[in-house]
Amino acid sequence: MRLLGCALLLIAACSSSDTSQTVNRDTLTQRQKDSILAQSTIPGAGAVRRAMTAADSASRRALQADSQARDTTDP
Repeated sequence: MRLLGCALLLIAACSSSDTSQTVNRDTLTQRQKDSILAQSTIPGAGAVRRAMTAADSASRRALQADSQARDTTDP
């Protein structure tokens, strides 16, 4: 019984409720990480750059199509 009490006391002492210990999270978005990678000189950086350009173009075309669809449906 005494051993169990000591074990519980040890566990309680080791568990910290200190909220000052925060998780260090990465604050960069995936887009920012890809942009940094695309500007580097490592192999494959050019492919990342071209993929980002293609994604930007597709996004731009989708926005244009959406805006044109809104223009034609307005009375």
